[in-house]
Amino acid sequence: MASPPTVSAASPTSWPALNSGERGALRELLVHGPMPRAEIARRLGISRTSLTRVTRELVEHGLVSEGAAESNGSAGRPGELLHIGPRGRSFLGVNLTSDHLFAAVTDLEARVLVSHDEALDSEGVEDVIAQIGRVRERLVQGRPDIAAAGIALAGDVVTSTGRQVVTESPFLGWRDIALADLAEQRLGVPVATENDVRCLTAAEHWFGVGAGFESMALITVGVGIGFGLVVDGKVVTGGHGKAGRLDHLPIDRDGPLCEYGHRGCVTAFLPNAAIVGAMRTPSLDYETVVALARSGDPAAVRAFRDAAYALGVLVATLANTFDPEKVVITGEGIPVAELARAEMDAAVAATLHPTAAPVVVDIQPFEFTEWARAAAVLAIRDRLQF
Repeated sequence: MASPPTVSAASPTSWPALNSGERGALRELLVHGPMPRAEIARRLGISRTSLTRVTRELVEHGLVSEGAAESNGSAGRPGELLHIGPRGRSFLGVNLTSDHLFAAVTDLEARVLVSHDEALDSEGVEDVIAQIGRVRERLVQGRPDIAAAGIALAGDVVTSTGRQVVTESPFLGWRDIALADLAEQRLGVPVATENDVRCLTAAEHWFGVGAGFESMALITVGVGIGFGLVVDGKVVTGGHGKAGRLDHLPIDRDGPLCEYGHRGCVTAFLPNAAIVGAMRTPSLDYETVVALARSGDPAAVRAFRDAAYALGVLVATLANTFDPEKVVITGEGIPVAELARAEMDAAVAATLHPTAAPVVVDIQPFEFTEWARAAAVLAIRDRLQF
């Protein structure tokens, strides 16, 4: 059995300047776990001598530590493993909704050290940034300060001339806000911003069920419907920060109208509000309709079956278009896959191309802390320039 990594002296909280080889080696350890130097060198396509220089720098910065040893199956001393340093920095992640702020501090391996949520004081940009600053101060009390921060929100984020700009966030009423620059001035550490679903996709790709895959798709179901795509190991953003918008894909030309007037699209069936609206009964909420469906209420069961069919069409459409190795479904609306899995699977089978490979669907439990953790992963990836 491998012994635990040695613990070095506490490292400074600032993030060091790393070259491409150092960033690459660190990424391999983050995504794939402890491994010997020879394996890292093979993955990066560099010599063992070059890797020795790389790892020496990472150890000196406290980002990597030397631990013992896995047997290599032959006689002699087991090969030494490299691990992520146990005190290798912490990162702040913040997720903004229309009325709430979710925050988490993680370590370099995206493990949540502490989390917090509270209502937004205001939708004003300056007020939100000030509130993030106060939350940061609360979360780091008694802990080393953070090395970088990530902010995730629903909306479109693009990088232009080196600046990350929130071009539109309808829930917050924001347009053309250089949020990362403004937050960096308040927090005093590097800040990255991104669409919340793309953050969650990146977190699953490096630290979740997508680790090790070169392609995957993620669908979030709940208040809205979100999509994240990984192709050739990269999260797809699109030319205008709008990649993966399939939430108004037509499903049934005789179906109900969505809020934009589209007849029978995915949004008319799948979001939580659409499922509640299908009941045509005032004063119901989503949790009540879930309970009704579980008890066998015919109208609630039908609403979830229709929603699950729409979800299955989405899954198959993504599979037909991008051929991902895995499709992940998550979000607070995942009871749809639990309550009507047969309808979802039938829609996948009916929509999938006849020669396509079977779709691997992974349904992941969801907590709102995951959004904040994903924002911290954004900060980690940004420091690695990935």
